[in-house]
Amino acid sequence: MMKDKITTFVEKYLPDESHYIVDIITKGNEQQQKVIVLIDSDEGLNIDTCASVSRQLGADEDFDNLFDGPYRLEVSSPGVDFPIKLERQYKKNIGRSVKVTLNEDEKIIEGSLSKVEDDGIILSPEPKIIKGRKVKPDLKEDTKINFSDIKETKILITFK
Repeated sequence: MMKDKITTFVEKYLPDESHYIVDIITKGNEQQQKVIVLIDSDEGLNIDTCASVSRQLGADEDFDNLFDGPYRLEVSSPGVDFPIKLERQYKKNIGRSVKVTLNEDEKIIEGSLSKVEDDGIILSPEPKIIKGRKVKPDLKEDTKINFSDIKETKILITFK
């Protein structure tokens, strides 16, 4: 319920349709609440947008009144360590290496995100390099994974 109310305010201050909410996280207690607003954009997010949304929320008395006591507000992008949650995020990351954890047995599959469909993603085989040596990829061919089978997807950071 609180998340829905916060969402309404955040949406009001997003600059345009290419910007969207990834997640809203509330933590803490009545003495000190922490509100983390994670936003992103189809074209890439910059710090000025995060600062602008944060300033506008902070200046909005109605937003302030959602909280009984003091709160700390953080507006940022999800960052690479945060799992991909939305189809828009998958589309934005086509071509990147990902690690997908499946619901069943928490099996992990790594590959290159090559396509996003209405009901899932297509991963392409990608050679792994462990301790400077190439190892056999997790996949032999392009593989479709349904969104309903995915527990979590994270971007893999590679240093070349």
